[in-house]
Amino acid sequence: MTQQNQKTKTSPLSQSALAKVAASHPEVELPGYDRASVRAGIVHFGVGGFHRAHQAVVVDELLKEGSGQEWGIVGVGVLPGDVAMRDALSAQDGLYTLVRKHPDGRVDARVIGSIIDYLFAPDDPERVIELLADPGVRIVSLTITEGGYSFDQVTGAFDSSTPAIQADLAPGAVPQTVFGLVLEALARRRERGIAPFTIMSCDNIQGNGDKARTVFSAFASLRDPEIGRWVIDQVAFPNSMVDRITPVTTDEDRRLVEHEFGITDRWPVVAEPFFQWVLEDRFPGGRPPYDTAGVQLVEDVEPYELMKLRLLNASHQGMAYFGYLSGHRYAHEATADPAIGSFLRDYMDQEATPTLRPVPGVDLDAYKTTLIERFANPAIRDTLARLCAESSDRIPKWLLPVIREQLRAGGDIRRSAAIVASWARYAEGVDEQGEPIYVVDRDADELVRIARTQRENPIAFIANRKYFGDLAEDDRFREVYLEALESLIERGAAATVRALVEDGSRGENARIGD
Repeated sequence: MTQQNQKTKTSPLSQSALAKVAASHPEVELPGYDRASVRAGIVHFGVGGFHRAHQAVVVDELLKEGSGQEWGIVGVGVLPGDVAMRDALSAQDGLYTLVRKHPDGRVDARVIGSIIDYLFAPDDPERVIELLADPGVRIVSLTITEGGYSFDQVTGAFDSSTPAIQADLAPGAVPQTVFGLVLEALARRRERGIAPFTIMSCDNIQGNGDKARTVFSAFASLRDPEIGRWVIDQVAFPNSMVDRITPVTTDEDRRLVEHEFGITDRWPVVAEPFFQWVLEDRFPGGRPPYDTAGVQLVEDVEPYELMKLRLLNASHQGMAYFGYLSGHRYAHEATADPAIGSFLRDYMDQEATPTLRPVPGVDLDAYKTTLIERFANPAIRDTLARLCAESSDRIPKWLLPVIREQLRAGGDIRRSAAIVASWARYAEGVDEQGEPIYVVDRDADELVRIARTQRENPIAFIANRKYFGDLAEDDRFREVYLEALESLIERGAAATVRALVEDGSRGENARIGD
């Protein structure tokens, strides 16, 4: 049989198919451990590409080393959209393929086996609660997206007004949210004399552990003030920072896994080679030996998370709207645009970096150079549409803190304000050629409605206090924002970003394009 014929023979991914994959494609890295002996120690809410490209990979590495048998992961979904993940993982015995795409075009594949079960909570909430109450579960981890924490974008306070949360707070309610499920399990552990699990947020939120403590303890206090005090006193919420670009899986990715590695995978994960996970070492109930698998365990995550959120994540927003409106559709295309590439580096150097604290062990100039190289990786094919999505969760957390700190310090905000203006222009829902833009955001209807009034009322978008607080009342911010918005509307995104780069050396007082 020829090598080409061998590569056309594929196997639907499952535990029983691993031997066949090993025989036909020895280059694929497979779980080399007895998965049947792995016990659940971590329950993860929000199993998506990001989780499966980082935390699950670390636990898989530990299992291969023989040190993670009590730290198997059980995924839990609570939203209707999680049915697809339940079905994909159930059909594949929890297995999936991680594909790393290198800048030089190389790809490698690894089958991950650390997710030993997946539960869709609406199918059987009681089963999920009893799993969480099991003494063997010592960590509950989260990638539920920024919006999943239900807090006010300006004040940071827990927002209990949503119908689902109100329903979970009703006496005798069957829990349907992450908050309801987790707090019911904690209450049972307390009643049974079982120590609480650690709640570990891995979402892109500054102080994600602190934010998780705020919202979970607030929910608990509304449910039962005594339980609320116990959560504050007894439950650990370590902060963390995770960095790995993980684009949305496409049918092309599925075909690549099938043709190159002989595996039919319903939902593989694609990621860049770069990986970083920085984690506060606060786990009273114990933790996996994360440090042996490349995780940085530190006392204070904040310098690292600020570096990532304000340099990487905010720069993603910097390229997203300008890139899309300029006609690009992928991150690597936008980064290759000389004006956008220069704009991103200028934003990092002149506006984001002054707001950062010293980052132990990190050369910031080298880090920023590496970021541009990562953005430019053509193999990843990260879509600008993905980066433009859910902006109302992202901009207030990643970019607005830079603006506020720079305003307090008298620093430059020209580029940051222009990024906000590019979001406002994108949110009109029509591109520069008159073609519709599908705005993906939980508040899309409101955002589009407001943005479409800004031709008559230019301040309309930033006057939305829900996201911007009182920023619209700051004369310096308002002036540079309105200047950028005017240029975007009259001259277009490509001309605006070119002018921002050209004007950069002339200072903030120079008008765009003068």
